[in-house]
Amino acid sequence: MTDKTHNVLFLCTGNSARSILAEGILNQLGAGRFKAYSAGSQPKGEVHPKAIALLERMNIATDFARSKSWDEFASADAPKLDFIFTVCDNAASEVCPVWPGQPMTAHWGIPDPAAVIESDAEIALAFADTASVSRNRISAFISLSLASLDKMSLQAKLRDIGGDGA
Repeated sequence: MTDKTHNVLFLCTGNSARSILAEGILNQLGAGRFKAYSAGSQPKGEVHPKAIALLERMNIATDFARSKSWDEFASADAPKLDFIFTVCDNAASEVCPVWPGQPMTAHWGIPDPAAVIESDAEIALAFADTASVSRNRISAFISLSLASLDKMSLQAKLRDIGGDGA
């Protein structure tokens, strides 16, 4: 891998919370080295308001945030993707589109904070936990020396970051 800006796609079924948070966090932490996107196999069509509020509290601009289909990234005019990370178990088990350029992939599953239906405090905690796990994984990812790792070693490290390592 060279010293270029690497395009990263975060996938989740609904593209309303986990993948949106990861997109915002990577664009903040990896600015200049990485460009993050997010999408869903069955996008909800709107971003969860608690995801937007959390990004704003993290001082991450939210103008990028929209729920969109992964089909946008499988078209010929889409950005060439270098990495794709699934952040929900459903998206990881779905048949994905054929991604131009054969990006490296890994599963970084995170529980869905939007599925929490308890108290407001527990919902807020679920979103905060999701952001924390995402930030930790993204920090580990962007600290990798991409240029010095062969493809197999890099793939193993990507899986390890998500807890999918053997």
